[in-house]
Amino acid sequence: MILCFDIGGTAIKVAEAYSADKVIPKGRIATPTDDFDAFVAVLKDEIDNANTQPEVIAFSMAGVLDPETGVANMANIPCLTGRKLQAEMEVILGLPVVLANDADCFALAEATVGAGSGHDVVFGLILGTGVGGGVVVRGALINGAGGFAGEIGHGPITQRIVDDPAVTLPAFDCGCGQAGCLDAICSARGVERLHHHLHAIRQDSPAIVAGWEAGEPAAVQTIAVWIALLAGPLAVMENMLGAGIVAVGGGMSNSPALIAALDVAVRDRCLRRFERPLIVPAQCPVEPGLVGAAILGLQHYKTIAA
Repeated sequence: MILCFDIGGTAIKVAEAYSADKVIPKGRIATPTDDFDAFVAVLKDEIDNANTQPEVIAFSMAGVLDPETGVANMANIPCLTGRKLQAEMEVILGLPVVLANDADCFALAEATVGAGSGHDVVFGLILGTGVGGGVVVRGALINGAGGFAGEIGHGPITQRIVDDPAVTLPAFDCGCGQAGCLDAICSARGVERLHHHLHAIRQDSPAIVAGWEAGEPAAVQTIAVWIALLAGPLAVMENMLGAGIVAVGGGMSNSPALIAALDVAVRDRCLRRFERPLIVPAQCPVEPGLVGAAILGLQHYKTIAA
């Protein structure tokens, strides 16, 4: 059995996994963000209360690991930042530990039991509070546990002048410290910022998308600009990766019509001519962070048991 943890800044979700399609959620606990000893105590309690002794502990985490040093950077969980987390956890818990970025776990879940099943290369795209992603090639993460590959949301690449509809935009500041990132204007918060910039209207992203679906002129323009800004970078990413499918998660993926419109725009810009959808809503039936962690844990167990 693989004991899985999906570690977020608000809650820790827990599951027991016996295979990629048998991941059983066990509940959630508030995350002790500033107290490492309390954080470890939560993990130990879950291990002690598991139905059977786990073979591997697997983590999906809202942060990244330096691929060379193993040092964690978890912006929303300060007590974990700066630690060589895998090595420390293996010593503290006395069990094999695997861990990966939550977007990578999402991509791995989609590639294995979700929309990307059957495709050699899968790009998992997050369009939610932020813009992020992960890349899976033939069933494995392209960059192991680091969490940097596929992070299309960061980097000063956002188009400033849009031709259709014709608008000129500033380079909005991003939380990563740069300006002009997709994360700053194409995330759920970003589309709200874009809508306010274009129309001086403050609405949340679900209301903006609903307005677009209803044909409201201001929302129609905002979403047209949003698609124009996002479609080009995604087409370049597709040209680089050759992904067979791009599975989209996060709050913006809750509108099938929006993802279908983005899909058409991306396919129009790709070198490869797709006669079927490329950009599709995620399909993993269980929490993808937990499923992705489970898959990593199962892969690791096969390696150490061989």
